[in-house]
Amino acid sequence: MTARIEDTHIVYDGWATVEVATIRFEDGFIIHREVENHGTAVAVLAFDSERGVALLTSQCRAPVLRESGDLVLEVPAGLEEGEDPVACARREVLEETGVRLAGLTHVVRAWTMPGLSTERCSLFLAEYREADRIEDGGGLDEDGERITVHELPLATLAEMADAGRLTDLKTFALVQTLRLQRPELFARR
Repeated sequence: MTARIEDTHIVYDGWATVEVATIRFEDGFIIHREVENHGTAVAVLAFDSERGVALLTSQCRAPVLRESGDLVLEVPAGLEEGEDPVACARREVLEETGVRLAGLTHVVRAWTMPGLSTERCSLFLAEYREADRIEDGGGLDEDGERITVHELPLATLAEMADAGRLTDLKTFALVQTLRLQRPELFARR
């Protein structure tokens, strides 16, 4: 059944914008849905195949803090802000982890929450080496970021995924993608 948006109006305009959309179906049925206009994003699983490790981050996430008080391990990620996705991915990894990336492999560009948000996230895999760490990382003060960098064994990430302990979906998807593409990297060392 086809549908079209008849009208939208903004109900909140801050870091993100929230609209209410009026949707009419071909049979005349009308519904109203909230839409969070969030922009596009990138996320990168950076891994060192020689040492069998990957870079993850943790930081205060208000929704997670509200629900559980936990810190979530995540791959570096951020908004594109009009940038090319590859350039944004490199910038975000450098800002958050202090690692300079060369090549990136695009995995997918996917909707993050299609029932609510306009955000689409480009997911990447990228190799790095110890010598690629050129800064401390930790995020940007002007963005209010207090990021902790974690370098974890890939075998540990596989165990966490199998045990349901990788609770950030983009991180879970990228770890599983790397496991499918390069299973030999996940052997215990």
